[in-house]
Amino acid sequence: MTLMCLKESKDQNFFESQESIIALCTHLQELRDEFFQLLQNFVLFLFQISLWGNKCDLSLSGGETRSQKTNVINSLEELKPLILVNDMERLWSLLNNCKKTREKASITRVVIVLDNSGFELVTDLVLADFLLSSQLATEIHFYGKTIPWFVSDTTIRDFNWLIEQMKMSNHKWMSKCGAEWEAYVKTGRWVYRDHIFWTLPHEFCVMSQVAPDLYAELQKAHLILFKGDLNYRKLTGDRKWEFTVPFHQALNGFHPAPLCSIRTLKAELQVGLKPGQAEQYVASEPNWLTTGKYGIFQFDGPL
Repeated sequence: MTLMCLKESKDQNFFESQESIIALCTHLQELRDEFFQLLQNFVLFLFQISLWGNKCDLSLSGGETRSQKTNVINSLEELKPLILVNDMERLWSLLNNCKKTREKASITRVVIVLDNSGFELVTDLVLADFLLSSQLATEIHFYGKTIPWFVSDTTIRDFNWLIEQMKMSNHKWMSKCGAEWEAYVKTGRWVYRDHIFWTLPHEFCVMSQVAPDLYAELQKAHLILFKGDLNYRKLTGDRKWEFTVPFHQALNGFHPAPLCSIRTLKAELQVGLKPGQAEQYVASEPNWLTTGKYGIFQFDGPL
């Protein structure tokens, strides 16, 4: 058979297989779409777990234990209406765009400014694990406190101790998580940092003057997640803002990188609500700002 005949035979095979090729390409695209939707759903699911983990706060209970004794996964649907500001879709868009535009040699750094140790820290580490395994991030930097500002604040001791306890667990999946998390730390994909600024009495808008080294590090992030109430108070200067003041305005010039506050409400401070939204809660629940019942995902960054 001549080379010309071989070429014609190969070409004919392709053209005669058009129906099967179309079916295969269609199925591939459907699988991609389904995977993309599943990935988005699971990322948003883990963000919600991390939010409600913020309820486990010893400072709210006067030092008495506030362990998570029920499976929060089973409560997520009924908790959704309690999210007063929900910018999770913007978080997803930012992370997904970073993944799409990332070149082989570049990184996507997510910073998590931690709040409470214990169950909440586990929820944060599970979220961080999935961001890595799904390639939405290539490295996670955690910031804890040099000393506890409040009784349950995460320190380096708590971070390392929790990973060790997970690794030593008799449950195979807990121990697997612990071993993988230890490996992330050893290989530099997870980096734990602390800085004296987090325990100084400054609002975050002065960070660039008071702690320029820390501000410069945060500027390298593609996304900063601020967990908990104290971080929110420092983000907004702990001022008595009107409820409808935009979050961007309340940050008072603090914009090192796209950022999001993930918090359950435990202080008499909240911005970025819709007109009439706060009044609705005041009328029915006088203590709605301080019970930890409600939560927010409040994002500031490019639209």
